[in-house]
Amino acid sequence: MLKGMPPSESSGWSVVVPVKTLVAAKTRLAEAAGPHRAALAVAIACDTVEAALSCALVARVVVVTGDPVAAEALSGVGARLVADPEAGLNAALRHGAREAVRLAPGDPVGALQADLPALRHAELARVLTAAAEFDRSFLPDAAEVGTTFYGVRPGLEFAPGFGGESRERHLRRGAKELCPDGVDSVRRDVDTPDDLRAALVLGVGPRTLAVAELIGVAGGRAGEPPGRGAPPS
Repeated sequence: MLKGMPPSESSGWSVVVPVKTLVAAKTRLAEAAGPHRAALAVAIACDTVEAALSCALVARVVVVTGDPVAAEALSGVGARLVADPEAGLNAALRHGAREAVRLAPGDPVGALQADLPALRHAELARVLTAAAEFDRSFLPDAAEVGTTFYGVRPGLEFAPGFGGESRERHLRRGAKELCPDGVDSVRRDVDTPDDLRAALVLGVGPRTLAVAELIGVAGGRAGEPPGRGAPPS
């Protein structure tokens, strides 16, 4: 049961994760990753999804992708897959949310960026616990410009506004900005080599770490091993 919601309404969160086709993924990491850019994108997405699934407050992860290579890898870590309608990021998220509501109409739905390789299940649980208190909410990224998480309570319109200066966009739309302490791993998305180094300092998942070592990006250490996390008290 989620805090703030009646037992009959929610068994856990449905989390929707959008994954680009690999030809378009992580282009700002192309110079650093070279021929391993696609492998790095898959590794980051798989570590993100595996960590999300290890959170006790997450009932399922729905991945929206049009890439067969990414789809196979993400299915292997336990994601439910839906085809990307190829109408943009937010359209993909809405499409995934409709599938999530079909699967579990009484559960809250959240969107999570696919590039959070340092994600910790306990930190995600803090974010989801905070989000359960509000109709619509979001978590800004580490730069406080973009967004890494957007969520709605059951039965409400799922209307994410990701892309560019999405923090300001979500605020204008009336979503509650979440400010829990100790959730750095949920805010650390990876778009550039500097972002990757910052994530490595936090400690990333094993797939990301392996590719980072392969391409010679320094500063890495392994994050916590996968495991079903207990909800925060």
